[in-house]
Amino acid sequence: MIPVGLSTAAVWPQPAGAAFRAAADLGYDGVEVMVWADPVSQDVGAVRRLSGATGVPVLAVHAPCLLISQRVWSPDPAERLRRSVRAAQDLGARTVVVHPPFVWQRRYADGFADLVAELEDGSGVAVAVENMFPVRRPLGRGRSVQVTAFRPSTDPTDVGHRNYTLDVSHASAAHVDTMELAKRMGDGLSHVHLADGTGLPKDEHLIPGRGSEPCAELCGWLVRSGFSGQVVLEVNTRKARTAAERRELLAESLLFARLHL
Repeated sequence: MIPVGLSTAAVWPQPAGAAFRAAADLGYDGVEVMVWADPVSQDVGAVRRLSGATGVPVLAVHAPCLLISQRVWSPDPAERLRRSVRAAQDLGARTVVVHPPFVWQRRYADGFADLVAELEDGSGVAVAVENMFPVRRPLGRGRSVQVTAFRPSTDPTDVGHRNYTLDVSHASAAHVDTMELAKRMGDGLSHVHLADGTGLPKDEHLIPGRGSEPCAELCGWLVRSGFSGQVVLEVNTRKARTAAERRELLAESLLFARLHL
């Protein structure tokens, strides 16, 4: 069976511990730790204790590469990626998720592909590069232009890596055909962020089945194609008014994944 995990980002603004407890209560197979402002997410020892206390393994570590986490662990993006791989090794996680470099990270971008390959060769951890989406830059008077913040593009297959993360919500925001992207990633597809979108130019991360993305079709294709990676629910529950409401959204997400995988 394909392991189904829960991203700690799915319980934001709650801390990582809430994701481990929800995963244990609802029957997820593990957790992906998003390393960001949450102090617990930055503390490998604290994460290990959470995993032990709840019995929920760490499936993946998401490197701190969001705009809000540019100084987490180090101001050097290459060092942040190296520390993410070491954290994955320490936690027994087989995957590190990382975004392509930002356009202003020129030195990092120039050596990114080689760094990813070097870290994979030396660690046995899959460094799965994630597809992203363009952003809209305002021009004034209600006008805007779509630009990429990533180098060389939002599509990691433009470079070519050993391992990829397919984020369905990002594909929706980029107006990219999710199924075509999955097939283009091919055998390199080792990790999936399952969430829905409606095609709006923003990162929606809707509960699967609540948008217009082919989430069920993708799950079926993963099974038929012999996918041997992990599927992680990276959904947005921040509008949940109570803990019980958040649990219902996470339970619905897991049910969708189990049903179609």
